[in-house]
Formats: sequence, structure tokens, C-alpha cells
Amino acid sequence: MLRSMDTMRTLLFVSVLVLLATLGAAQPQPPLNVMPMPSVVQLGAGQLAIDRSFSIAITGFRDPTVERGVQRFVAQLSQETGMLLKNKSVESANPSLLIHLEHGRQEVQRLGEDESYELTIGESGAKLNASNPLGVLHGLQTFLQLVEPGMNGFTVPAATIKDQPRFAWRGLLIDVGRHFIPVDVLKRNLDGMAAVKMNVLHLHLSDDQGFRVETKKFPKLHEMGSDGLYYTQDEIRGLISYAYDRGIRVLPEFDTPGHSGSWFVGYPELASSPGPFKVDPEGPDSVTDPTREETYKFLDKFLGEMAKLFPDAYFHIGGDEVNGQHWDKNPKIQAFIHSHGMKNNQDLQAYFNQRLQKILAKHHKVMIGWDEILHPELPKTIVIQSWRGQESLAAAAKQGYSGLLSFGYYIDLMWPASRHYAVDPMSGAAATLSPEEKPRILGGEACMWTEWVTPEILDSRVWPRTAAIAERLWSPQATQDLNSMYARLEELSWRLDWLGLTHRTGRFQMLHRMTGTYDIAALRTLADVVEPVKDYARMDSVKGPWDFRAPLNHLIDAVSPESDAARHFSAQVEAYIQSGYKDQAAESQIRALLTTWRDNDTKLHPVLNQSLLLNEVAPLSQDLSALGVAGLHALDDLDKSEPSPESWRTEQLALVERAKTPKANLLLMVVVPVQQLIESSAGQRPKS
Repeated sequence: MLRSMDTMRTLLFVSVLVLLATLGAAQPQPPLNVMPMPSVVQLGAGQLAIDRSFSIAITGFRDPTVERGVQRFVAQLSQETGMLLKNKSVESANPSLLIHLEHGRQEVQRLGEDESYELTIGESGAKLNASNPLGVLHGLQTFLQLVEPGMNGFTVPAATIKDQPRFAWRGLLIDVGRHFIPVDVLKRNLDGMAAVKMNVLHLHLSDDQGFRVETKKFPKLHEMGSDGLYYTQDEIRGLISYAYDRGIRVLPEFDTPGHSGSWFVGYPELASSPGPFKVDPEGPDSVTDPTREETYKFLDKFLGEMAKLFPDAYFHIGGDEVNGQHWDKNPKIQAFIHSHGMKNNQDLQAYFNQRLQKILAKHHKVMIGWDEILHPELPKTIVIQSWRGQESLAAAAKQGYSGLLSFGYYIDLMWPASRHYAVDPMSGAAATLSPEEKPRILGGEACMWTEWVTPEILDSRVWPRTAAIAERLWSPQATQDLNSMYARLEELSWRLDWLGLTHRTGRFQMLHRMTGTYDIAALRTLADVVEPVKDYARMDSVKGPWDFRAPLNHLIDAVSPESDAARHFSAQVEAYIQSGYKDQAAESQIRALLTTWRDNDTKLHPVLNQSLLLNEVAPLSQDLSALGVAGLHALDDLDKSEPSPESWRTEQLALVERAKTPKANLLLMVVVPVQQLIESSAGQRPKS
């Protein structure tokens, strides 16, 4: 959700150095391409061959979830190896993989169910043991990630893995209110979540821009508040079933009393200010009126209907960023505040939340809300989801409330995976909690707010970076090796393609659309080294009302949030400098890239002049070319061991500063390493 910008910026600025510093004590990880890293790994000797005779047997409790999970496992293993394998478990004395399950699972998945498993792989076979079907599903995902090609065919390394999650709640929030996300897109993201052992899909189902669920009792909610884009109740049931089969709970969120504009289009009587209301970029704003008894009668019927549709024990009511000016301007509401002895709008919202909590409890649901709902009048059973940070999270825990961390996990802010990876629910103020208080931190959720996200680009905004957050929530806290994380993240990224996710391939279609040609090589060269602006800079650049219906088809929408090419280039430059400019292999790679960038603008220029969607990035292309020229000049001077002229460096460093300025809401991510080369050409090491 688009949070208060000044508040978020302050929190982010203050905490970023602390967050990144937590990676300083990184522990080396076992050489396994698995993400998240298991709790305990003991490598063995040898390998288990994966060939056409590969077989699976299941012993112990027979569970349909496991049987369907095994069928999916075999289908994906067949895809990974290119071999058609048997898609049913067999009754064999010596199966390739023996699965033993102790008992079944809850009919409605619950927080805290046993998700542990033990996977033992030897040359003659593998065994997967778990007490709960959830553990089997997780163990199968680990096995799939271990499959690799070799000289003698596909194999899995011998190892003993004992694994369990660090936190019971490992979620991904997808906002479907701002931009509707079709069911098929949600399903493939559920598959991605299962691959990295996440277990909660949090659907933000209503906001000012859309109400996304069919309701039989109040049909004008979805008919008038959705632009016709909503989920039928049958689609919701199907999605919940799909998620359950993969060990994932579905948590609904209907935001109130703020962010509720779409509710008022069909039911204006719920609002605190007069309409008429419409789902429109320039439509009037309002918040729910908490003083009318009719409001609570409405919510009782609505929440009762949704409570039956969504079986999970938890129910999210939002509760954030309530614009109090609508209450301030309403004399009836102000009179209510004074007559009930309330001091301010916060007391009024607390009153509203108390009423709401009792309604949810009546329908057997536990209430979750954002930081703003925290109030001593609410029972300790509620859960606080913190977007403000570990301090807010710890404060709630000290008062007896359970909590989830989302601060630092806002993947819509376009941070690199390393920055999300540095955020830990138990760091900062949360690290000082008592042994009694620490278990109240249930885990965390990555948040994909969709102000700037359509179904076409959702996957690229979620993956693969969310896997780094999944690891932070699953693996031991000491799992912090950045090099290991990035190596495994790259491995996982292409494996996710097999699940139908489009985070890698979708951008090529978008680049073709922009150029209108088959040849996108020059545009791809530029796209590979730029990233979208960070935090809320894109929203800041909007002149006038934000048009949430505007097409998202520019280069900023196609490029990845994190440039792997720029990260690798930066590492090469660092290695070259650290070697005293003697690393020939690094220099060769650096020179090849700089040459490509130098020459790319000439190739790309004709395309930029022919496309309205690309014309705006012409200055970026020119900057990249100029950086290539400057970097090559610096390399030549370093090769000759001659200091570059000071006047030249001054001129080039001015170019560097200009190139750091965002253009078309994009950042050139190779500027800093080129700057390091220029500074190094002075004959002394640049300051770190």
C-alpha cells in the first residue's frame, strides 16, 4: 500500500545502514543450490542417479494432499530432466525415493502446524520422512532444487537434510485492489511460493481503486466498485483449494475505515462525507463513518459472508492511513466523539476497531490489522502487521500482541534482494524482547503493492527477489552469506520458469512491443543495466492526479527491479581494483562490456527515434555510451600505469554526476563502478 511518504522515507533512511550491517557476520553456506537454505545440511559422498527407472513409494499415512504433491513433483522432475517419468507412486521394495508420512493434516490449514522434514539421499536411494503432509511438500521442493545434470546424466548429491522453518508465518501480500490480478497469474505465483516454502498468500482485496470479490449480500460492492474486474466466489474457492494443496493459507484483507473508496460507489451511506462516489482517478475521497449503527449491521452481514468464503482463522481489516479530515469536517461525527468522551480521531478508530473485532470474533475469526490499529482497548488475540519497523513490532509484543513484520519487505519499492535480505524480524528493538515476548513475533510478509503493477509485469516485480525474503523467514538467522544468496537466487530464478512464471521471459515481449522489431539486442543492452527509481520517486514524478488506469508499457515497466548485469560488473571492477589492476581476466571482461556500451547508442538511436515508448530514454542511452568511453580511457591509463590528466578526470566525474540523475524514472546502475575506474586512474586507490 502506498504509505505516508515522509514517514516511510524517514524510517528507511534511519534504518538502511543498520539493516545492511547485519550481514557483516555472514556465515559460509554449504555448496548446495537450495533456497531457502535448510536448517541442517550434512553432505555425503556420491550421488543418486535420476533416470527413467526413477520410482516413488509412500508408506505410513495415506494423504490425498501428498499424493497430488507427488504427481506434481514427478511432472516437474520430468520437465527438469526431459525424461517422461512414472507419475504414480509404486509398491516397490527398493524405490528411488521412499516417502514416509506419520499422519494427516488439518482440514483447514492452521498457523503453527508441523512443517519439518528429514531428507536423506544416498547412492542407492533417498528417504523423505515427515510427520505432517506439509513437511513432505517442502521436502519434495528441496529435492527438486538439488537435481543437476552431470557427465553420467541427472543426479542429486548425497546429503542428509534436517529442516524446519524459523517462523511459522511466511507470507506474500498481493494487492489486487489497485490493479486486478487474474486467477491464473495468482496460481503461478502460488507455485512460486510453494517452491520457496512460503505459506501465506495475503490478498489485499479492496482499496479506493477497486473492490474485487463477488458478494451475494451486497452485490453493488463488486458490480459498481470494480470496473467489472472481480473474483467470483467459485473462483475464490478454487484458488483457496489450489493454495491448500500446496501448503499455503489464503488471508483476505478488506481495508476499512480508510482506503475504502470503492465501497462507497454502491453504498454511499457508509461514507463520512457526501458523494457521489466513483472508481475514478479524480473521484472524491472519503473514509467509513464509524458512528452509524447501520455501518456495523452492514459489516456484520458482509463479514459473515466473507468469513464463510475464506476458511482461514485470520481476517485482515487493514486499518491504516485513515484520513481524519473527513471525520473532522463532519459535525455529526465530531458530536459523537465528544458525547462519548473521546479525545481525538484515534480514539474513534479504536472504537470502530473494537466493534469490528467483536463482529469478527462472532464469526470465529482472529483480527489482523496494520500498525495503526494497536490500542490497549483491543484484546491480545489480535495480530499487528507492522509496516513501520521492528520498533513498532517490538512495542506490540511487549504489550502482549502477536505481530508480523512487513517493514523492509516492501518489494514494490524496487530495492535489491540484498537489502531485503538484511531485514530480520528479530533484529533491532525486537532483538531485546524477553524469552516470553519473542514467540509473539510470528514471522513476516513480503508486500507487492500494485500502484505500478499490472498482471503482465507482476511476476517480474515479485520474483526472484521474494525468495531472499522467504529464506530470511525460513532459514536460521545465521544464514547471511550474500555471495551464496545471490548464487542460489540466480539458480532458482531460471528454475521458476518451469512453473510458468514470466519474471525472466516477459520483459522480452515488452521490449519487442516497444521496438516493433525482432531485433531487440541494442535495447536489451540498455535495459540490462538500468533499474526503476526507488521508494516512492515514481509517484513523486506524477504531475496531477495519479491515473491508475494508465498503461504501464514503458521501459521502466519492462526492466528488472535489480540489474544482475550491473551487479556483476561492479564485482568485476572491485576485483580488478583489489588486484592492484593486475587481474587480466577481470580487465578483459570489463573492457568488453565498456566497448559494448560505448557502441550501443549508435545502434539504438534509430529505434529510439521511431517509438513513442522509447524516445524518453534517449538521454540514458547517450549517458551509457559516454560512460563506456570514459571507462575505456581510464582502463588505458591504468594499463600504462600513467595517471590520467586531472582536467580529464574533472570533466568525466562531472559526466558521472549527471549520469546519476534519473531519466524516464530509470537509474543507470553502472555509473558508480565506472566512477571507481576514473578515480583509480589518478594513480591512487579511490575512497571506499
